[in-house]
Amino acid sequence: MAVGTYPTRADAELAQATLEAEGIQSVVSSDDAGGAYPFDLSGGARLLVTEADAERAAAILATEAPE
Repeated sequence: MAVGTYPTRADAELAQATLEAEGIQSVVSSDDAGGAYPFDLSGGARLLVTEADAERAAAILATEAPE
């Protein structure tokens, strides 16, 4: 389940690190050849978690979002 969409893989990986620090595993999904072409995203990079972790992950990411 997607808990965030980011403009670049690097942004998604920062959010992924935040979740990892809280014990939530996630996967970055993007159309950028595994990071080889970070400028070639169609639709951004998505951060995916299990359905069981989705609510907690979304809450964590919401508190980490810049104002």
